[in-house]
Amino acid sequence: MLVCFASLVRHLPIQYDCFVYKSSEFADEELLRCRMERDIARAIRDRLDLFQSFDDVKVYYDNGQQIVKEAIYAATESELSSNVVIRRKTTMTEYRLSQAADYFCTIELAALKYEANEAGETYNKFFGGVGAFKRNWLKQARRKRLL
Repeated sequence: MLVCFASLVRHLPIQYDCFVYKSSEFADEELLRCRMERDIARAIRDRLDLFQSFDDVKVYYDNGQQIVKEAIYAATESELSSNVVIRRKTTMTEYRLSQAADYFCTIELAALKYEANEAGETYNKFFGGVGAFKRNWLKQARRKRLL
């Protein structure tokens, strides 16, 4: 099923960006939230032409982590016109784009785990080892990454 979904994602006209944070590097959650918000806002500003080319910008988040939700909502509200941003609570089973976002996050997390030599046997069974992961999964996903 994962291979089929990866094939679907490869053909979707989508792009992604990924932000990585270690909560241990922040004194408290508020500093982490501010950093997330700033990074998301900067990413939007850097690609403002892209965002302005759409009539609507929909923010789908499953409310999994309150701190992430707050950062995403604050950044989009501060950088984009409020009449363009549509926020929707979602679950992973309702929207393919939410599933695609989860897929990209999974691939990026696996890349970090392999890089830090923290990928266990489960990752190797799932992706076929670090070499196969880089060739088959990471390479394909990174083609969709925003530049």
